[in-house]
Amino acid sequence: MSAPSSEPLILLECLVAGTSHRQGLRAFEPQLQPGTALALQREADSSYDDWAVRVLTTGPDAFWLGYLPEGHNETVARMLDAGYPISARLTHKAWEEEWLHLEIEVLMAR
Repeated sequence: MSAPSSEPLILLECLVAGTSHRQGLRAFEPQLQPGTALALQREADSSYDDWAVRVLTTGPDAFWLGYLPEGHNETVARMLDAGYPISARLTHKAWEEEWLHLEIEVLMAR
């Protein structure tokens, strides 16, 4: 048997939802590069989605980018609620008119 990989397990690949509603994202976007580490934060009190999970940059001045898409977020939300160390990283970005298309991988350490 081979040694366990130190690479994280990819739980989900998805787009970040709601980027067109994040004020200041156009000015912040140049700081986002493929490979950028991202944080996931549960928003249990959301009035729109029972399983809402925010996607943010890391660090003291974290920037809120949007959400995991509804319909793809329940498992991740449950894992966050249970205390699992779930994170994300940016894999691709592109502007499509006023919408910043952000593709991410949701990760769990092995």
